[in-house]
Amino acid sequence: MGDPAGIGPEIALRAVTQPDAPFCMLVGPPAAAARARDLVCPSTKLKVLDSPEEAAQEPGVIPLIASSRSEPHPYGRISAEAGRLAHEAVMAAVSYAKAGRVSGLVTAPIHKEALALAGVPFPGHTEMLERYSGVLESGGRVAMMLANEELRTVLVTIHVSLREAVEQADFAAQMRAIRLAHRGCQAFGIGAPRVAVAGLNPHAGEGGLFGREEIDIIAPAIAQAKSEGIDVSGPWPGDTVFMQARKGQFDVVVAQYHDQGLIPVKYMGLEKGVNITLGLPFVRTSPDHGTAFDLAGQGVADPSSMVMAIKMADRMSRARR
Repeated sequence: MGDPAGIGPEIALRAVTQPDAPFCMLVGPPAAAARARDLVCPSTKLKVLDSPEEAAQEPGVIPLIASSRSEPHPYGRISAEAGRLAHEAVMAAVSYAKAGRVSGLVTAPIHKEALALAGVPFPGHTEMLERYSGVLESGGRVAMMLANEELRTVLVTIHVSLREAVEQADFAAQMRAIRLAHRGCQAFGIGAPRVAVAGLNPHAGEGGLFGREEIDIIAPAIAQAKSEGIDVSGPWPGDTVFMQARKGQFDVVVAQYHDQGLIPVKYMGLEKGVNITLGLPFVRTSPDHGTAFDLAGQGVADPSSMVMAIKMADRMSRARR
């Protein structure tokens, strides 16, 4: 349910009580869930369970796994306690997903500053899931994909400064993102994905005039990916490649850093986007927005992106099975 001081619990309740929602259970503090329930769907009953296996579809009943028994933190306030509660819910949910006890994981928004205050050494869900899933121990890495009905983008680097992103966008990071973009599109049922790679520098470096990363790093990675049978092209100028993808020329764009990839998708509407973590041993999606502390507790937060995240997780889980 995300940070209990934000809109996570209420959009989660609204999303799972939609008439066409896939069967879901909530994970989080029962008190925070009850507070959100009273706000947005007071006639719904919360049934606290000890394990996912106890969950059953019952009209007007939402199953809930208690990750903590703490009282909810006041709405709209950044705090170590709220960060701790959000972190505990993620850890509990990941344990079920790793064990195959749930089909997929949909995470409501968490607050990076609250996590830091709680002593959590991760800037966001993606890095947290990469560690807790066991991917790193097996030599793997994950990548973030942001998708809506018109665009998909996968990031080479994620939650780091722009200076660090340039340093981290090496050959290995390019290959990881390209391969995961290819496999991620296949998870959507695209048999032969067309992958475009955006350049790092203006005009994709303009032949080395504005930087050599495209020549020395990105182009060799594209050549290697092609030799592996991936339909990939580039590097393309970052200011035009998303327009080409939106027109249908590409199925996914590999972006070099956070804002390069996320601004185009988010500009088309936060309510339409879904965040997907590629490379995990289980399905994970999330809505494409933050905790919205300014709206929390008012019962007006739009659950559209959460609804889409749940439906996409269900679709991907079925495809895996």
